[in-house]
Amino acid sequence: MEVRQADEGDRLRVVALLRDSHKAAGFTFPFDAARAEHLFKTHLAGGLVLLLGQPAQGVLMATTFDHPFGAGRWAKETVWYIDPAARGRGAIRMLDAYEAWAREQACTTIGMASLASNDVSGLYLRRGYQPAETHFTKAL
Repeated sequence: MEVRQADEGDRLRVVALLRDSHKAAGFTFPFDAARAEHLFKTHLAGGLVLLLGQPAQGVLMATTFDHPFGAGRWAKETVWYIDPAARGRGAIRMLDAYEAWAREQACTTIGMASLASNDVSGLYLRRGYQPAETHFTKAL
């Protein structure tokens, strides 16, 4: 499957993928389509939205920022989801495209996250990523 950058015409498909991602992650809070659409639009305008396949079967969204401790410009994945039926080599192509984009943005470091409900840290380690932090959450 091809990896391509999204455009405005992909809005509804990306929102649907974000809904599927939300469900797969097991989040207990309700999905908000308006917020998902806003996330798509802000990443499209000032970040990265990669899609896998046509029609899209996967989405990877990321942004860049100047690290608060002076460690340079970093790229950080916001969401990465591929429909289970479409998983395979396309995931590697998405990571390749994300890493290339981060280099184009003059990033010194690139980050990925792994949900406890879908631990893909083995893939990240094989790609040269190293563990940096463990986050814990508590519903209030």
